[in-house]
Amino acid sequence: MTKILHVITGLASGGAERQLATLLQHLPEECEVVCLTEGGRVGERIRADGFRVHDLRMPSNRDMASLMHLVKLVRDGGFDIVHTHLYRAHLYGRLAARMAGVRAIVATEHSLGRELIEGRPKDRLGVRAMYRASERMGRVTIAVSQAVADYLRAWRIERVEVIENGIDIREFRFDPNARTLVRKILGIDSGAFVIGGVGRLDPDKHFEVLIEAAGRIDGAIALIVGAGPDRARLQRLAHEMMPGRVHFTGDVGGGMLEIKDLLSAMDVFASPSPSETFGLAPLEAVACGLPAVYSDSPALDGLSGLGDRAARVPSRPDAFVAALREAADLTPVDRSAPPGALERYAVAEQAAHVSELYRSVLAG
Repeated sequence: MTKILHVITGLASGGAERQLATLLQHLPEECEVVCLTEGGRVGERIRADGFRVHDLRMPSNRDMASLMHLVKLVRDGGFDIVHTHLYRAHLYGRLAARMAGVRAIVATEHSLGRELIEGRPKDRLGVRAMYRASERMGRVTIAVSQAVADYLRAWRIERVEVIENGIDIREFRFDPNARTLVRKILGIDSGAFVIGGVGRLDPDKHFEVLIEAAGRIDGAIALIVGAGPDRARLQRLAHEMMPGRVHFTGDVGGGMLEIKDLLSAMDVFASPSPSETFGLAPLEAVACGLPAVYSDSPALDGLSGLGDRAARVPSRPDAFVAALREAADLTPVDRSAPPGALERYAVAEQAAHVSELYRSVLAG
């Protein structure tokens, strides 16, 4: 059986990390995972699913001992393909694979947006130069959306294959019992109007727009799921704008509550980030039967069959206030039946495309 080593920057939280965890369950190849920095909740989930996870715990970007450890791991594991995910993993994973004698190298670009790549300014000369140098060591880069493919080609990277992210729609099906439980745990009234958001708490996600908009809607509760460096600032803003009406859950998954449980507790989903490369969280929200108000989501843009369940607006509080109020007035729908249009993103189909790409790379 073909052996694949997936190398990813971290596994604490985030859309790319959760996407890898989902994909692994549907790939027919024998897979292991290397995490450069920290394992975290997603790493625990991958281990629980039966996959081996190697945690290098790199102390810095210049840690050559970790690079050599990765080279040895690749060589000793007898892997046929090394598949990298996220910027730092592209740099170290591709180099380690070549040093170990593996030439079948695949990358998935999850995070190259309009302005940033994995939180770094993408037009910084060194960032682009290192990315392009490492890309030459590989065979092909998977772009998770056409937008990402366009950004890659603007960097004169032509060996690109678009394979959009996928989700297990059943995993995010609305659960009325979870809705009741989550609201009871958090002390949220059963009849309250809950505006939710999911994502890493970074400044580029613009969660302050969600908080400011929710604060202008009488009685609204904000439920923000995720962790990250911007949490303290957002908590201060929440205390000023809507004291006692914002709940920060931190990372979830692998414990009593999963993301789908939090989504079930919400009434409308808000994604104010203006620079999404795919838009996994809004897609998952729609799969849970939620109306989604978003600023950028290639996954939802142009997806027919959603009707009024998705609205794209500028990343400004006034625009979100108006859209969220409209969502609150929507006629209740059966949340247990997600829109059929979402079948386009079935993860089994995505995994089949990735597996086919593996075979092509090995044959080439």
